[in-house]
Amino acid sequence: MITDKLLSYLLCLLPFLGIAQQADFVRLKDLSPDFVFDLKYATADNFLKQAVYECGECYLRKNTAEALVKANEEFKQLGYRIKLYDCYRPLDVQKKMWKILPGTHYVANPAKGSKHNRGAAVDLTLVDAQGKELNMGTPFDFFGKEAHHTYTQHSKEVLENRKLLKETLNKYNFKSIYSEWWHYEYRPEMQSKVENFQWQCN
Repeated sequence: MITDKLLSYLLCLLPFLGIAQQADFVRLKDLSPDFVFDLKYATADNFLKQAVYECGECYLRKNTAEALVKANEEFKQLGYRIKLYDCYRPLDVQKKMWKILPGTHYVANPAKGSKHNRGAAVDLTLVDAQGKELNMGTPFDFFGKEAHHTYTQHSKEVLENRKLLKETLNKYNFKSIYSEWWHYEYRPEMQSKVENFQWQCN
């Protein structure tokens, strides 16, 4: 029989065991089966050229995840779905990324933490009914002016795709940053606490 005292003790141990049990975090695929996942930092297919996650999972703060589900429902009505490249990122992973590529604006300084470390940011794109990514003009993690929202020399198709992504996500309280068409932050959670819990890999 587990007593209240023992239960409290076990709950206190969870952060040290690295188990994702924060009450205000959820795994996105547990909320909806309608997302597509290609979690780049669990592979070497990223600008760091190496995996920094042991395995790929998409956790977010509950409010962030619920808003993203609503946005995805609207995209589905248009024949599209959201594809996720990155979600919540533990602070230890941020430190690892900073060690690989320090002192650049491509990786947030872990001393302050990033919106990903708060469970408030997502990196994403859209796919069509066949699972093909919409043309956004550059690949994910392309760090040049062509990835900026202010770059207007792309084709009409690219500009319309970016506009659809941005305007729809804005409706659900997600804001963009100027330099990365794929990065969005959920406004109500942008000042949430930096976290470091790790999810379990099977």
